[in-house]
Amino acid sequence: MNALPTPALLEVNGLDAWYGAAQILFGVNLNVRRGEVVALMGRNGAGKSTTLKALMGMLDRHRGQVRFLGQDVSQQVPFQRARLGLGFVPEDRRVFTHLSVAENLEVGRQPERRWPDGSAALNWTPPALYELFPNLGAMQGRPGGQMSGGEQQMLTVARTLMGNPFLILLDEPSEGVAPVIVEQMAQMILQLKARGASILLSEQNVHFAEWVSDRAYVLEKGQIRFEGSMAELAADEAVRRAYLTL
Repeated sequence: MNALPTPALLEVNGLDAWYGAAQILFGVNLNVRRGEVVALMGRNGAGKSTTLKALMGMLDRHRGQVRFLGQDVSQQVPFQRARLGLGFVPEDRRVFTHLSVAENLEVGRQPERRWPDGSAALNWTPPALYELFPNLGAMQGRPGGQMSGGEQQMLTVARTLMGNPFLILLDEPSEGVAPVIVEQMAQMILQLKARGASILLSEQNVHFAEWVSDRAYVLEKGQIRFEGSMAELAADEAVRRAYLTL
């Protein structure tokens, strides 16, 4: 007897989005299941970051259905989605520059969570995050504004984890940081995945996405052009050439 598929943690149907009068997304459909890492891929300007912002409720104009944990959140504002356990790591980091590392983490703290079946969800504490990000543990008192870009990226991820999210929306984790930080970010995602975390990441670095992800969606001009496993994407040279190569 075949096992039943894992229910979707996030279900998105017919998502359209605009910046002003310009429509950016056209009927985007995607899903993320519990415990998997899904890559949303495409070139710059394809609509990856816009998709994550729309899922977080950060755009003034968007339509379509977004279901999270079985609940329709399409009309909810960002703080309501965050309270439900949807975490967002923006590409531009947005750390509190005058607060220390430890204080930035405290800003993100939310109570422990439980899944709908009553089982405990991942619970993050500063000591656990300092173990995950040793660099942060060594600079707990340093102001956010005195950190490198890569260190700020780690801090933003750690601050989001302090909210104990059921699902993490991770925007361009490998963009604009040193290769050593890219490797550390990949190892971080793999460790989170091993602990059962669920992640939707936007990414244009094919090697990075293949390293950490289970499945992929490929966007081009705001439309999904491919969906499948990372192995299927790796084997589809036509898709990679059409939508991912520079």
